[in-house]
Amino acid sequence: MRLTDVADVEHLFRLIQSIPSPKAEPFKLWLSQLARERLEEIDDPELGLERLMEYYHRKGYSKNWINQRLKSIEVRKELTDEWECRGVKKGKEFAVLTDIITQAWSGKTVTIQRS
Repeated sequence: MRLTDVADVEHLFRLIQSIPSPKAEPFKLWLSQLARERLEEIDDPELGLERLMEYYHRKGYSKNWINQRLKSIEVRKELTDEWECRGVKKGKEFAVLTDIITQAWSGKTVTIQRS
């Protein structure tokens, strides 16, 4: 209702960290576990891939689907790296090129049509 009733995720986490209640403790422990995992992934990025694969597996996706998904992420990264090398700017220019590619193979657009 009011502009002051809004917080982003970072501010919500900081707020939760400051709550002295024992009821907040499980959530604080979960946050510290996530932070530890992300720091481990910075040290060894392969751990992030393993966690991603496990996440998809728990969601019920097949091993083949998971491998295809990881391959598509790799191919997209190679494509965007090439765009950057050629001077394409992230953001709107990436979005325009992505939309052109999508239209070429699917005949559909990913652009949101505003009325």
